[in-house]
Amino acid sequence: MWWGVAAALLANVLYSTGFVLEKKALGTMPAVSVEQPARLLRLVLGSPLWIGGSLALAAGFGAQLIVYRTLPIAAAQGIFVSGLVLLLLLSARLLGERTSARERFAIGAILAALVMVVLSLSPATDTIGADAPTPLVLLICLPALAAGPWIYTTAERRSRQPHRRPTTGVEYAVALGLLYGVSSLAIKGLSGRLTGPLDALGSPYPYLLLFTGAFGLIMSQAALQRCRVSLIVPVCTTVTSVFTAVLGTFAFDEALPGDPVRLTLRIAGTLLAVSVLLAMPKHDSPPPEPPEPREPPEPTVHEP
Repeated sequence: MWWGVAAALLANVLYSTGFVLEKKALGTMPAVSVEQPARLLRLVLGSPLWIGGSLALAAGFGAQLIVYRTLPIAAAQGIFVSGLVLLLLLSARLLGERTSARERFAIGAILAALVMVVLSLSPATDTIGADAPTPLVLLICLPALAAGPWIYTTAERRSRQPHRRPTTGVEYAVALGLLYGVSSLAIKGLSGRLTGPLDALGSPYPYLLLFTGAFGLIMSQAALQRCRVSLIVPVCTTVTSVFTAVLGTFAFDEALPGDPVRLTLRIAGTLLAVSVLLAMPKHDSPPPEPPEPREPPEPTVHEP
């Protein structure tokens, strides 16, 4: 189990570093759009800094395979979300991003909610599921795969409306969180099928991972370029964690806590995270207008 905790903490470092490097690289590029995926890929693949960030993210996915083989899904999500603290420190230090007081309160409440989920764990009774029925996996994943791009494209259309206030990117983050939630379940499924390549290829997990990886790559770059990484990633991580912890626990038959206190903590933590997510601000405050230049005073004329 300790190997799983160490791998989860390593994944946190890799994910936070990867997102910040990609955001920094995107800040030097022309505007990218999901409507021009070939141009987007050409721009990002020409940036060594972006490639470094993407390699860090890929290594984070590799670390997840170890995590899901040694920890229950809910426990893993609680540790993953703790990485938001490192992300906020890096985004402030390297990108100069600042969050509002309301956003800091919301992120703090999200962390508190997921601490409740972690406290609901019991090493003595928690089980680690190895596989899930394919029809059940598809029943869970296909609606999320449809909802993610729909939410994203709806947010894109709204952003083009004239006189619309600047968006914080919450809608983009929710859409990405659903895609990455499916990715997380696919990684969990693959972690139990590492006995041979044919065993893995006969499951839906590699194909779900390829689909979410391709769409997540294109959608995340446009979102990261337009919005603050210090808001996009926490919201995306929350959606991914809640999706994976709740539906993954059910699909992979990892038992819920039998103790009433632990069960209450898990349910209350999940509901708190979702409610805080829904209450987060959807728009950035417009930048303050520069003060009008003051006219120089009239020179005093002294009578002779």
